[in-house]
Amino acid sequence: MSAAHLDDSHLDEDCIFCKIIRGEIPCFKVFDNDDVLAFLDVNPIAEGHALVIPKHHDKDILESPAEWTGKVFAAAGKVARAVQKTLNPDGLNIVQANGPGAKQSVFHLHVHVVPRAMDDGLTMNWELVPGDMDALGKLADRIKANVE
Repeated sequence: MSAAHLDDSHLDEDCIFCKIIRGEIPCFKVFDNDDVLAFLDVNPIAEGHALVIPKHHDKDILESPAEWTGKVFAAAGKVARAVQKTLNPDGLNIVQANGPGAKQSVFHLHVHVVPRAMDDGLTMNWELVPGDMDALGKLADRIKANVE
């Protein structure tokens, strides 16, 4: 379903991102098509930090239909390539958080495109610690059984 066929029934009245989609709140757009909007985060953790959102309200990736998730990640790739070309950072993080435990603060599916610099002090990285291979194999089987 493309946004050309959407009306406000596919958006949430109180969601800040839905308000941005409807034009009620301004944003600094970096990409916009019928289905997806990307804009600079007004609370950036790095220069060029952008948010990519579907023009359809679902609170997170667990609720979002695969069609919309795919459109958002395809657009995140376009935005990441544009940020790379514009700012030439040392790297990029693509972050998508779901739920309070993952520090999701706006409950509308969104992807962060975050330019990174060596030793920038951001704490999204973690040390590599080998896992228990037997436990990993068993867990993989359990998760695989629940893939729909």
